[in-house]
Amino acid sequence: MKIIPKGINELTDQVKSLCIKHEKWGKVFELTFSDTIKNALVEDEHGIFVLTGDIPAMWQRDSTAQMRPYLIAAKNDPETANLLKKVLQRQFFNMSLDPYANAFNQTANHKGHQDDQTKMGPWIWERKYEIDSLCYPINLAYLYWKNTDDTSIFNNEFIAATHKAVNTLKVEQNHVDSPYTFERFVDRPEDTLINHGRGGDVGYTGMTWCGFRPSDDACVYNYSIPENMFAHGVLLQLAQIYQKVLRDSDFAAKCSILANEIWNGIQKYGVMTDQSGNKIFAFEVDGLGHKLFVDDANVPDLISLPYLGLIAADDPLYQNTRNAVLSKQNKYYYEGKYAKGIGSPHTPAGYIWPIALAMEGLTNSDKKYKEQILDTLVATTGDTNMMHEGFDPNDPTKFTRPWFSWANMMFCELVLDYFDLRVEK
Repeated sequence: MKIIPKGINELTDQVKSLCIKHEKWGKVFELTFSDTIKNALVEDEHGIFVLTGDIPAMWQRDSTAQMRPYLIAAKNDPETANLLKKVLQRQFFNMSLDPYANAFNQTANHKGHQDDQTKMGPWIWERKYEIDSLCYPINLAYLYWKNTDDTSIFNNEFIAATHKAVNTLKVEQNHVDSPYTFERFVDRPEDTLINHGRGGDVGYTGMTWCGFRPSDDACVYNYSIPENMFAHGVLLQLAQIYQKVLRDSDFAAKCSILANEIWNGIQKYGVMTDQSGNKIFAFEVDGLGHKLFVDDANVPDLISLPYLGLIAADDPLYQNTRNAVLSKQNKYYYEGKYAKGIGSPHTPAGYIWPIALAMEGLTNSDKKYKEQILDTLVATTGDTNMMHEGFDPNDPTKFTRPWFSWANMMFCELVLDYFDLRVEK
């Protein structure tokens, strides 16, 4: 797509006028905010396909994050709202194809990881099961409704897809009964599941099993706490939709019951003690006594919980967790000459992710803190004026992924947030 909706142009002009004291912010915002519309969207009979950037596939997670800031314009602009509706149409088309897949092809072209040992198909680019691939589109639909009052998206395709999503989350409470397995025969262990593709042993917790992290790397322990917290929050949003809009009290109750079971599991199994003796959220657990504390740059992660509306930013348990995440207790927290922040095993050791820096700012109410992060982000683009996947904090000209639309839009959302322009939750 090349034509930029009026509401997005107007929002861009508004931000540029607010950036008088921050000229570099305005320059990078103008470039990145329009880039997704100009270069990442392809319309066809199934809606709008959203390229993740320099990989020719659509991730359910990435595409939601790429579109979310446009909700601010959609409130008063039908053209922008229609754009989002078409993305949602495609997301729920994808979900109906396969609720276990995380990334899809634009057509049934057999591209992607077709040699993986799992139930692949011509529409599927990758079939790494991640809870957030189900949660993100539902969350976007809910936010679209709340920001536009348009309920037309809650159609038969939405109903079919969300029934599949909830049934999948329910099945994966008892992964031993699941049909899902995944193996990729490569040297990188993070790209496959152990135990003949079933993952590590787990005990029943009430939480729902997760094969891979939002980084597309395999979980160490298969109950991801941020993923389960996201599932809890989204199931409650879905219950609202079914109760208030679709008038299906039975399915709304099913969503609420599952949400409560997951929440009880998080409370019972998902809290641990950090090196200072403080209670914090674990990152992953197995329900058998093993717990892992790290935080990965990809969202949902522990630091992003308030951004996703899952916990109050001033909650003591969250604050304890945040302090541990932004310290050497987190082995993916790095510091360098030009930046400090969270990285990921998905990129070279020591590399910091702009997504994680933006999330730091979005989950802190201090304007000075946000300003410092925005200054860091625009100073570490490697002279490209675009965000990347990860960069070397000692030499920002070294980075991964020259075109990564999710990171671009997270920067844009932080700029909007700084000027008190936010998506209504």
